[in-house]
Amino acid sequence: MSATVASTSRWDAADYARAGRFVSDLGEAALDLLDPKLGERVLDIGCGDGALTRRIIERGAEVVGVDNSPELVAAARAIGLDVMEMSASAMMFNAEFDAAFSNAALHWMLDKERVAAATFRALQPGGRFAGEMGGDGNLAELREALDAELVARGYPPPLESSNWYPTVEEFAAVYEGAGFTEVDARLIERPTPMPNGIGDWVTTFRRGWLDRAGVPEDERAEIGEAVARSIGSDIADYVRLRFIMRKPN
Repeated sequence: MSATVASTSRWDAADYARAGRFVSDLGEAALDLLDPKLGERVLDIGCGDGALTRRIIERGAEVVGVDNSPELVAAARAIGLDVMEMSASAMMFNAEFDAAFSNAALHWMLDKERVAAATFRALQPGGRFAGEMGGDGNLAELREALDAELVARGYPPPLESSNWYPTVEEFAAVYEGAGFTEVDARLIERPTPMPNGIGDWVTTFRRGWLDRAGVPEDERAEIGEAVARSIGSDIADYVRLRFIMRKPN
C-alpha cells in the first residue's frame, strides 16, 4: 500500500482494516484483469495487509508480496502470507515472476520510474502487469476541502504532493519508458461511499499528510468532521486508473 515516501504514508493496521476494507473489495475488477492462473508466480506490489494477496492465492497462484509499511507487513505475515518489507523501487527480483499486480499503491510511489524499472526486471519475458491506482483528478474535491480546513486552522498544507495521480498519457510514458509494451490504461470515475464517513477517511488515509502539516493527534478527528461538513456527503470522489501491460518476449 505504501512505497518510498514513508513520511507521507504512515499506516495503522487496525485502522486500515476497519476503515479501508473497501479498497480491497473494490480491487476485484483489477484482479479479474490480472486473471491469475493455477501455478503462476505473482508479485503483489504494495500488498498492504494482504487482503487481495489472499484472493490471488485462492485462484491458485503462488504470491510474494512487497510493502514498505512495517505495520501492514506484520498484519499480512500474521495471516501466513509471504511478504517482504521493502520499497518497490528497491526490488531486486530478476525474471522471477509470471505476473505482477498492484492495487491502490502505485500512487504513493513518487519514484515511479524506478518502480517501473524494478517491476519490469522482476517479470519473466512475456509476463504481464495489471492493477489499479489513483488517476488524474482523484479525490480532487476532498483534497481541496482538507487543505482549506488546514489553512483555516493555521496549518499550511505541505508544498509537495504525497501522491502521483497521472493521466493515461503520463502513466503510459513511464511504463513504456521502462520497456513495457501493450500498455492499456484507462481512467474510471468511481464515486465511493465511505463506510465510516468522510471524517474517518481523513484521519485514516491522510494520516501522513496531517503529520507533515503538523496537526496534533487530538485535533484530527475535529478536522475530519469539518471536512465532512464541507463535502456534505459520505461520497469520496475517487478516480481510478486501471491498467494492464506486458514485458516483451
